[in-house]
Amino acid sequence: MDTIKLSPLHRLLSTQPHAGHVEWISVRPARGQLNVLEQVEAVPGKGLIGDRYRGSSGNREVTLVQFEHLAVVAALMRRASLDPAILRRNIAVVGISVAGLQRARFRIGDAVVEGTGPCDPCSKLDQDLGPGGYVAMLGHGGITARVIEAGSIRLGDRVEFIALRPLTRNISREQA
Repeated sequence: MDTIKLSPLHRLLSTQPHAGHVEWISVRPARGQLNVLEQVEAVPGKGLIGDRYRGSSGNREVTLVQFEHLAVVAALMRRASLDPAILRRNIAVVGISVAGLQRARFRIGDAVVEGTGPCDPCSKLDQDLGPGGYVAMLGHGGITARVIEAGSIRLGDRVEFIALRPLTRNISREQA
């Protein structure tokens, strides 16, 4: 019988200190439009109902950003604050590491999503934030995710780590 021995990195990435919550939600029904919402429906293979990117790419059905990073980017741009709408992300979460979810399956409200990778800053940030806006966002762009189980996502809903996606490397097999 084979057993799987997980790498130390896999064990570290499987530990979130606590759950977070949804602080902000938006969809973009068309280019140049943004609707800030209190609730949205997430659907597998389609993403967020009402979003223009709905169903366009299985890896980018939902975008998430770390709400706490808004203050960092604002400071780098010498602004008092930063509106999450400028970043063009769907959901801003607080209290849980978004970067730590990029290879994980996690619950947001009633929906289950799976992180698919980093969400690079938008090239329009220099226009929206001023010169250097794109660079200020590097490392703070958040993540992309796909919907695994349909459900409602509301302001204040818990964001909870479920498990890491299976790793394709750094796994060794030992005979039991």
